[in-house]
Amino acid sequence: MTAIKNFGQLTSELAGRQQRRRVAVVWPHDAQTLRSVAKAVEAGFVEAVMVGQTNCQLIEQLDESVSDALTKGDAVSFCEASDPKDAAEKAVAMVRDGQADVLMKGMVGTDVLLHAVLNRDTGILPRGRVLTHVTAATTAFSEKMTFFTDAAVIPYPTAEQRRAQVEAVVAVCRKMGIESPRISLLHCTEKVNEKLFPFTADYQALKREADAGAFGACIIDGPLDLKTSLSAKAMAVKGIDSPIAGEADALIFPDIEAANVFYKAITLYPSTETAGVLYGTLAPVVLPSRGDSEASKLNSLALACI
Repeated sequence: MTAIKNFGQLTSELAGRQQRRRVAVVWPHDAQTLRSVAKAVEAGFVEAVMVGQTNCQLIEQLDESVSDALTKGDAVSFCEASDPKDAAEKAVAMVRDGQADVLMKGMVGTDVLLHAVLNRDTGILPRGRVLTHVTAATTAFSEKMTFFTDAAVIPYPTAEQRRAQVEAVVAVCRKMGIESPRISLLHCTEKVNEKLFPFTADYQALKREADAGAFGACIIDGPLDLKTSLSAKAMAVKGIDSPIAGEADALIFPDIEAANVFYKAITLYPSTETAGVLYGTLAPVVLPSRGDSEASKLNSLALACI
């Protein structure tokens, strides 16, 4: 499989597989969610269960092509739920029981959905697993996708959580056709400083594990700054000798503050497209903001389906 470099290639790859993933959509009562699901259904890679109010009038108010995709044929079904909390619990149960391959957030609060996902008795995060968020982005400064974690879930990763983040981005990169991903462990400089930045010592442990083959085929280095991670020219100017060579496929941020600022900054540019999924659960969870665009929700759904 050739490495996928943009979201158009991703949807084409999924459509070409002629395999529909079963997606449980939680409270799909906003136009952007409905349109993104309809496009995925039309492309042939999604079979959707809409968990919410089955008498919702919104579908009828959308474009004919959208309403047809959601109401005609056998790729979309409906499951009645009384409110967002009920919808979240029912959709999570579908994943837990093997009736859905992907969980997607609609017009429901993140706290409500995560409460159902993380419930110790009925949720879908196995004990001992780490929940993390992986973002994929296409930007003007790179001809390929850039993956990074964690802009949404883990505030200040422990050594165990950072190891799980590495495992997550390596796995996602491989699903996207990158056989030996280059993973950059980010910092504001390239120097290890255990006193001021103790996590840089964790970086060294991760590099040793990678060298020993713990993550399979991949290249891990750090600490490196953002610019040298993504620019061969910047790395050459600074005289840094790193196997990343300014061509990182994925970035591990030191904490949620840095990752979230980076995420919000790149989305200010019109050329940027993003997708995000929760990783570590029994099935991928599409967790967009309720205000995200149709394109962003479709991209996230496609990322989860692959």
